[in-house]
Amino acid sequence: PEDGVAEVAVGLGKYIVDGGLALRFSPRHPENVLQTSELSLALRDTQTRMYALDMKGDARETSISGQKIDKPASAPSLSVDDGYNVAKLRVQDVAEKGALKYMVSTFDFRDNVIRDSDFGEGRRVVTFNNVLKHKAYPLAESVDFMLTTGQEAMQRPVEIEFAGMIGPDPKMIGPGEKHKGRLYWLQIRPIVDRKETVDEALMATPDEKLLLKSGTALGHGNIEGVNTVVYVRPEKFSSSNNSLIAREIEKINRGFLDREERYILIGPGRWGSSDTSLGIPVKWPAISAARLIVESSLPNYRIEPSQGTHFFQNLTSFGVAYFTIDTNARKKEGDPVTDLYDVEFLNSQPAVYESDFVRIVTFQTPLAIGVNGLKGTGVVVKPEV
Repeated sequence: PEDGVAEVAVGLGKYIVDGGLALRFSPRHPENVLQTSELSLALRDTQTRMYALDMKGDARETSISGQKIDKPASAPSLSVDDGYNVAKLRVQDVAEKGALKYMVSTFDFRDNVIRDSDFGEGRRVVTFNNVLKHKAYPLAESVDFMLTTGQEAMQRPVEIEFAGMIGPDPKMIGPGEKHKGRLYWLQIRPIVDRKETVDEALMATPDEKLLLKSGTALGHGNIEGVNTVVYVRPEKFSSSNNSLIAREIEKINRGFLDREERYILIGPGRWGSSDTSLGIPVKWPAISAARLIVESSLPNYRIEPSQGTHFFQNLTSFGVAYFTIDTNARKKEGDPVTDLYDVEFLNSQPAVYESDFVRIVTFQTPLAIGVNGLKGTGVVVKPEV
């Protein structure tokens, strides 16, 4: 772990924040990348889409790198939404224009091998092999420098964000200057190390007494003073309504902030995703009063958990716990239950607020909430009613 890990993608870094298939590697072992270690893995577990800026503004139909992009007729010329002019493109289309040189390899379907070049026929595969293995650009060395220097300066492990361009840009090179590209160090944050203790008796509560149980939890310690649950009604849920739900949650959160109260937030899919098909597209201020955020699954709506860097930084910085609950995960008969969500219990309680999409239940006594960050487990005990 002390060697660090990097996650990189072609195009805008928003792709990584949204949980896309980015490439992971250790900067001290750049030649050993699990995702490209076998042909089948490289074809299955590497990036196929990328984000780029739509430079045509509010044109209804635009072209980026030769690819047509259809935009809705209501597309604004300027917006407070930072994703309004972002286009999602196929890596294959962009690579064919030569824009991803050194970052992609080519699958030779005749010989069934991947060649570390962007020439020839076949699918382009985002491997970064020419950068990580053949040293066309010192990315691994630079990332290792940033992690090491940052840790020395902050006296604790750090998390960084960076962006770069591979290949010299004539506009940036002065007379006689030669380089392989540019790397920009965007952010650095200390990784918060919390020392709270966790009540083991609480963590061992029998399943029949639990409201929530997660085998994939972030945070550590006991959370006190929370007696309200805000949850998206599973029986009414449709991803087509996610934008409406986001606005409703924002209004609810504002009320909690005004009253200086905290709550548990439960909903299907990814909280904070900019892709409304993956989850409810709230920004952090819209859920900032939550002390526990839960991403649940539905039988026909199973989404990979959130991976956004900013999302998890906010959780750790503000002491917010996070549960992923997949009650549909296939288990062998006799295996212990790792994920549990008793929505029937919540539905049976009187609501202090209820709409088509959201329900709020407040209990007389605070809920007992425990998270063991070392084991990645979390529980919420049902109150006495």
